[in-house]
Amino acid sequence: MAAGGFCKLPNGTVVVALNLPRPPAAGCGSMRVLVHAQNRARALTRLRNLGLRAVYLRGNAAPPSPDEITAVLHHPDGLIWRTAPDNAVSGGPEPAQELWHPIRMLRRSAAA
Repeated sequence: MAAGGFCKLPNGTVVVALNLPRPPAAGCGSMRVLVHAQNRARALTRLRNLGLRAVYLRGNAAPPSPDEITAVLHHPDGLIWRTAPDNAVSGGPEPAQELWHPIRMLRRSAAA
């Protein structure tokens, strides 16, 4: 089951964040997906329409941070992803933060 959560915005829309396993063609590990939609059901429907059929949001264990909300609101598609940070690794300097990618890049790398 994927960890995730949501945040309801003052205008009534929601931002849903999910940690999902990456497709084998795109590499190993997990990815963090952010979706901006009118409600939680529509956000999950947007992901299912892209081929992520087994995506469910149970609970609010990992809601989006304010920085993640800002990133998805400023993206024209309202659907972005990046590699999920590995919180189990500690010690040493903080690695450089990966930029957000549009979902088109994930689909393109999986098709190649």
